[in-house]
Amino acid sequence: RLLLRYKGVEWTDATIPVTEEGAGKWFSETKMSLGLDFPNLPYLIDGDVKLTESIAIIRYLGRKYDMMPEDVVRGDLAEQLVNGMRTYITKIAYSGEFEKAKPWFINTLGVRLKEFTAFLGEGPFLFGEKVSYIDFLAFEFWDQCRALSPESFDGMDVVNAYQERVASLPRIREWMDSEDCTRRTYSINAPHCSWPGFPNTEKTE
Repeated sequence: RLLLRYKGVEWTDATIPVTEEGAGKWFSETKMSLGLDFPNLPYLIDGDVKLTESIAIIRYLGRKYDMMPEDVVRGDLAEQLVNGMRTYITKIAYSGEFEKAKPWFINTLGVRLKEFTAFLGEGPFLFGEKVSYIDFLAFEFWDQCRALSPESFDGMDVVNAYQERVASLPRIREWMDSEDCTRRTYSINAPHCSWPGFPNTEKTE
């Protein structure tokens, strides 16, 4: 969504309400009716192109809107790093032992923040002046990590400055400051898990 907003693309956000009614409609009516090879959420339909899986979708958009990194090898590395760490968040959020697993994640996060600082170098973005789709993957990931462990970002001036540069890109800042910003209404994970993420960071019964 950030990539589409940055490029000024108009699209329909087919959000599935996190309710029994919303889930019921998705599983009983919508999921198998869209012609998707591997029905799942999220999904993208762009003319004849029908995709699921987050990475496949954002890679497709990166190619379509000229947002691929020029250094393909480093691009693959950065993408894999971010995606791998995101699975860690998911794992501990749904483990049922979030508080027990959290210190391990925070320790790993500290290591990755230092590595990312070195990888970023002079910036301003991951691959120099050009914004790539991986910048939006990284921005979203670090944003989620900051929601989970704000203290981990204390003193991480390079990463914090990078996050601010991405947030200040044309159309992104306007959206993030607006009432339409989904960070105000969407949780990172499902509301029923041990750590839903913002807007509510505490588990509710």
